[in-house]
Amino acid sequence: MENDLLRWFRATLPSHKQLLLGAGDDAAILKLTDGTQLVATTDMLMDGVDFRVSEHDPAEIGHKALAVNLSDLAAMAARPVAALVSLCLPRSGGEALAKELYSGLLSTAAQYNMAIAGGDTNSWDGPLVISITALGEVQPGREWRRSGARPGDRILVTGDFGGSILGWHLMFQPLVEQALWLAEHLSVHAAIDVSDGLSLDLARLAEASGVGACIHLERVPISYHARLLASQRDDGVTPLEHALGDGEDFQLILAADGAEVDRFFAEHPQWKERLTSIGRFSAIQGLWSVQGAELTPLAPRGWEHRLDP
Repeated sequence: MENDLLRWFRATLPSHKQLLLGAGDDAAILKLTDGTQLVATTDMLMDGVDFRVSEHDPAEIGHKALAVNLSDLAAMAARPVAALVSLCLPRSGGEALAKELYSGLLSTAAQYNMAIAGGDTNSWDGPLVISITALGEVQPGREWRRSGARPGDRILVTGDFGGSILGWHLMFQPLVEQALWLAEHLSVHAAIDVSDGLSLDLARLAEASGVGACIHLERVPISYHARLLASQRDDGVTPLEHALGDGEDFQLILAADGAEVDRFFAEHPQWKERLTSIGRFSAIQGLWSVQGAELTPLAPRGWEHRLDP
């Protein structure tokens, strides 16, 4: 019954130094650090779209549901503080499923010193739906946005891309600590996390900044999983195409001044293995591939929810 599950939530959710009032009241009360800005993000995940309850470990599903929100906070250079978790549970077996989800969710929250401040729980005859709202904090003027890239800025990416469907899309680690460290050591003009596809999310950042993006395709870091997926499917989709459009990589795209990037790599050479410069932002709007001195239009590829008229 719902009240039994709510009592389990209240008994199970750990205390947190910034959580003054948690689950069990009409709203949570959080104490934020003086002089910081609140950053809020929300993501909804559904069985059959973002995971499959019939195939995946519920603890891993719980991890992913929180981690996708943490990736959004990382893209803002925000420190995680708390999350509100709303579950729409299948009526049959819903209570046991909720507890398994929370085993992964609470483990991830503890890893990032994050309070689970409450949420909402419903049941129905449909599939599992999870909606999480994550709250973070950032010093005024220190937040990253999509809208600050400038013509001439380098396009930097963390990690590698493609093939996440082979398992990475569930148990990835959001780049929270890396983003917070980079925010202290590199002057970043704009940022976005790659949830829907490298080329699609890069196009979104460029559009928000009113610039274009010119990338050298040979510099795109292609993951082992992208190459494996291309060989397994043998459908004509190349590893590069997987890297550009698969989505759910949860890496970061950053915009930074070229001289600043050179200084950063000179002072922190270990980051040359973790950050790749794949091109530059341009005053010529659109997404382009660079081949010598020639620019060729590049169609953004990635995941977009489709709605019928």
